[in-house]
Amino acid sequence: MIERPDAMQRVRLAHTEALLAQLRSAGPLSRAELIRLTGLSRTTLFDIIGDLIARGVVVEREPALSGHRGRGRPSTTVSLNPSAGRIVGIDLGRATITVIVATLGHDILARGSRAVALTAGPARRANAAIKLIDDLVQEHDIDLRALEAIGLGLPGLVAGRGRSAGGSGPSVAAKQVSTRIRDRYGVAVVTDNNSRLAALAEGTWGATRDVRDAIYVRWSDGVGGGLIVDGRLARGANGAAGEIGHVSVEPDGDPCPCGGRGCLELLIRPSALIEQCARRGVTVADPADLVARARAGDPPVVDVMRHAGLLLGRVLSGMVVQLDPGKVAIGGTVAHAGDVVLDPVRAAIGQLAIPRHPRRLDVVTAQFGDEGGALGAVAAALRLNVPEPLPALPTA
Repeated sequence: MIERPDAMQRVRLAHTEALLAQLRSAGPLSRAELIRLTGLSRTTLFDIIGDLIARGVVVEREPALSGHRGRGRPSTTVSLNPSAGRIVGIDLGRATITVIVATLGHDILARGSRAVALTAGPARRANAAIKLIDDLVQEHDIDLRALEAIGLGLPGLVAGRGRSAGGSGPSVAAKQVSTRIRDRYGVAVVTDNNSRLAALAEGTWGATRDVRDAIYVRWSDGVGGGLIVDGRLARGANGAAGEIGHVSVEPDGDPCPCGGRGCLELLIRPSALIEQCARRGVTVADPADLVARARAGDPPVVDVMRHAGLLLGRVLSGMVVQLDPGKVAIGGTVAHAGDVVLDPVRAAIGQLAIPRHPRRLDVVTAQFGDEGGALGAVAAALRLNVPEPLPALPTA
C-alpha cells in the first residue's frame, strides 16, 4: 500500500517534533544520543537535522576539546538555535523573587533576585516579578519578542502544568499571579510548587541528573521537596507530591497551618532550630549564623542540628522504602551545614529503610542554591510540549 503524501508529511512532522522535544528538555545532544532517544533511523534523523539547520531552527556546536581525556575527538552536538526562542523562569518565594532568562538552547542570558514583602498580595507580587523581568531585559538588551513560555514557581500547594489545586487560599493566589503574568507577556505560564521545581532543576542539570529516581529536599525557611520518578517530576493527583515538610512527626504536637499537627517543618525549620538553641542558652542571630556555628562545631548548636537531621532522615527513610531512589539531594540554607546534618540523615535511612536490603543510595548536597526554583521553572517551561514520561537524561 502506498501512503498518501499528506500521511507521509504527518509522519515526518511527528518525527521532527519528537526530535525537537528531546533538544528542548535535555539541551545539546550528539546525533548518536538523538538516535538512541528518538528511535529514528540514522538516515531519517540526519535528513531531519539537515533540514532544521537549513531553516535556522537548530545549530551544530563544535566539541569543547579543553579537558577532554577520552579516546578520539568528541562528537559535535545539535541544539536548538539560541536566537530562535526565549524562556523565563520565576521563583516567587515568600520573601525573595528570583528570575532567570534563558534560551531554548539552555544558555542563561540574565539572572537576578529582589526582595518582596511577606505581606504582599498576589497582584503586588506579580507586578514585582514583572518589574524584575523588565529590568533584566532592559539591562541585558534581551529581545522578548521570541519569548515562548514562562515557568512560575510558588510556595504552597500548586498543581503543575498551569493548573492550580482545587479549593481556596494559596491556590487562588497562584491563579491570580499566573494570570497577571500571562496577560502581561502573552505566552503560556507553567505554574508549579517552587520546591518541586528545584527538584526538577537538580534532575535536569544538577546533583541528581545521573539517576532516574530521586528525592529532593529544600530545607530553608520552610521544608519542601520534590520527587523525580522514572525521569519525570511527580506532581500527584492533587498537586501535593513531595510535601515532605508536612509529614506528621508528632501527631499530638503543635498545629500546623496545613491543618495537621506536629509536622516536620514545625520542628526543623531554621526559626525552630534557633529557638531550640536559645533554650540551651545559645543566642543565634539568623539562619546563616546557625549554619556557621554548626560548621564551627559549637556543641549545643551541633546537637540541635544533628537531631533535626535525624528527624528528617526518619521521614525520608519511609520515602526511600517506597520509591527506592538512586539519590537524595538536600538543598536550602540549612544544607550548607554539610555533614553535620547529612550524616544523621544517612544514619537514619541506613537504620530504618530495610537495612538488610543491599542498596546504593547517595545522600548529597544539592548543586543549586537559591536559584534552584527559578532554574526548575525554566526546565518546566522547556518541557511544556514534551510528552511524558521523559527520556533518559544524557550524562556528562
